[in-house]
Amino acid sequence: MSDTEEVIEEYEEEQEEDCIEQEEEEWIEVDDEDDDEQVEEIKEDAEEAIAEEPEEQAKEQEEGESKPKPKLFTPNLIPPKIPDGERVDFDDIHRKRMEKDLNELQGLIEAHFENRKKEEEELIFLKDRIEQRRAERAEQQRIRSEREKERQARLAEERARKEEEEARKRTEEDERKKKAFSNMLHFGGYLQKTEKKSGKKQTEREKKKKILTERRKPLNIDHLNEDKLREKAKELWQSIHDLEAEKFDLQEKFKRQKYEISLLTARCDELSK
Repeated sequence: MSDTEEVIEEYEEEQEEDCIEQEEEEWIEVDDEDDDEQVEEIKEDAEEAIAEEPEEQAKEQEEGESKPKPKLFTPNLIPPKIPDGERVDFDDIHRKRMEKDLNELQGLIEAHFENRKKEEEELIFLKDRIEQRRAERAEQQRIRSEREKERQARLAEERARKEEEEARKRTEEDERKKKAFSNMLHFGGYLQKTEKKSGKKQTEREKKKKILTERRKPLNIDHLNEDKLREKAKELWQSIHDLEAEKFDLQEKFKRQKYEISLLTARCDELSK
């Protein structure tokens, strides 16, 4: 449940309590009115009874005079007398009841205001807590945003560095390929020149020329599309790579043979001495 819903529920509970208190006050007022009415009715009944007693006595006297009085034995009855201290004071009863109701009402009012004060304090506490949570969430959101920005910046920097490194490698690879291809062309031209100068037939050179001719195939790339050109470039690159590897092997072989020749020459010189 969210904080807003809790505040709304508390507000509705306060409204219900206020309605209940109003109903209790009305009920107390109605009770007081009923008590007042009952007291007034008792007073009226007592006054009517007192007022009717002389009338009844007068009627009895008239009837006694008109009718012959029968001779009956009447005992001497003395009506009881109510002491003055035991008389019922309705005003005092009403006053005490009003004081009691007033005290109860005053207690209810004080309890209501105390509860209202507590509820207001709780509401203020809840509002402060909600504001604190909002501030904490805003701070957390700000921290997350800053971390996300830093992460994106690092990713962009890393991506730029990788692209730069790949571009540098491609440039170096292209330069190496161009250099190897140029060396291959110069080597072929050199062989052609030496063969033209020498009028004699050289079987080994003819074999080399034949091999180079087989290896140097015509490009014929005018009719190729982009995919075919890429395949052709990969094929040429692989061919150049193989040639460079073979060239390296031959150079190493030449170095070893030269070293062996120098060793044999040194031994021959030592033996001749």
